[in-house]
Amino acid sequence: MRNSLILVAFLSTILMACDPGVEASRGFRLPDGDPTRGEEAFVELRCHACHDVEGLQLEPIDVGEPLVTLGGQTARVRTYGELVTSIINPSHKLADGYPVEDIARVGESLMALAYLNEVMTVQQLVDLVAFLQVSYEVDPPDSDPYGYLYFP
Repeated sequence: MRNSLILVAFLSTILMACDPGVEASRGFRLPDGDPTRGEEAFVELRCHACHDVEGLQLEPIDVGEPLVTLGGQTARVRTYGELVTSIINPSHKLADGYPVEDIARVGESLMALAYLNEVMTVQQLVDLVAFLQVSYEVDPPDSDPYGYLYFP
């Protein structure tokens, strides 16, 4: 009888972990940020030396043309986790559509060479993610590659 109760408790715990309504199963989440402060952090951290944001006009920094454009229309939502990872670990996944030699050296993102993790505060990270999230406009495809219709 005791073993049965332990098994039921164990299975219940596993089933609760699979429930999409359980907050812990949603993954890592920072507090909500402020997009306005995120734009300020974008400028303060000099992100616009290598990035431009669709629709945002900033005074250029004299290091050449911005290499990677952020924001604008996209076919899919850039998730919170993707944006956080791209900021704190930019070499994890290099930007699509850009020649590797323009954005990386020896497989490491040029952004990683800026050592932002050593100067950026957690609040700046949170605000940057909020700023970048609102800069994307999702324009979903009419159908997916498997032939199923997309219903907004």
